[in-house]
Amino acid sequence: MKELDNNNKSFEDIKHVDENGVEFWYARELQNVLNYKEWRKFDGVIEKAKIACENSNVNALDHFVEADKMVQIGSGAKRKQIDYKLSRYACYLIAQNGDSRKKVIALAQTYFAVQTRKQEISEKEYTSLTEDEKRFYQRNLTKKGNYSLNQTAKNAGVKNFDKFHNYGYKGLYNGETADDIAKRKGLRYREDILDNMGSDELIANLFRISQTEQKLKKDNIQSEKEANKTHYNIGRIVRKAIKQAGRHHARGFTYSTKKFKTIRKRK
Repeated sequence: MKELDNNNKSFEDIKHVDENGVEFWYARELQNVLNYKEWRKFDGVIEKAKIACENSNVNALDHFVEADKMVQIGSGAKRKQIDYKLSRYACYLIAQNGDSRKKVIALAQTYFAVQTRKQEISEKEYTSLTEDEKRFYQRNLTKKGNYSLNQTAKNAGVKNFDKFHNYGYKGLYNGETADDIAKRKGLRYREDILDNMGSDELIANLFRISQTEQKLKKDNIQSEKEANKTHYNIGRIVRKAIKQAGRHHARGFTYSTKKFKTIRKRK
């Protein structure tokens, strides 16, 4: 299961950050991602979440901040539209009080639960997470890692980023490109392979990402050809390390989005 709705909007995509670096979500945008067509029904869920917040001895006003705006309704007329700026905790409470029949609600519950804990998570806390929670945690780290790697790769002269990332995958997955991996996993067109990996596989990719970035910086690489070669070599090194550690064969990693467990492909 991916953290996407039918409009291909993820919880990360709709996240905002204010001038103080504090992240928040707009209720109207969250409504769409959670597949609520009517604001009236979603507003009812928000009210339940506010009550749950107060019952936990937490001031709801700190987590549900009114952000009403004037919107045009035609012929130059405008009307007030109710909206809120929501904290991670508020989003979590909304998910907890949402329609449990919606698959995306269960996804939101897990996502925002992990979001509230991921800032300073200890090793002990991490080991207590479920596989799905670990996957969300590691997926968030790989997303940030790829963003940072892209900036470093750009400074190293990389222009074709799809090709650059494929070199890393080919090193780690014994010659497979991102498309090859997606086909092996049975993913649909444009599904992100990183969204369909177990926590162990994500850790391997995160190690590939971080080590490549360090190598590009340390060796002061300034050409796209050398950057691609570096990414490929780091991928091979990580793959070899996994094999030597007696863990899953890198090419054998796959992720079942239905059963939420990491399995190994038969040789």
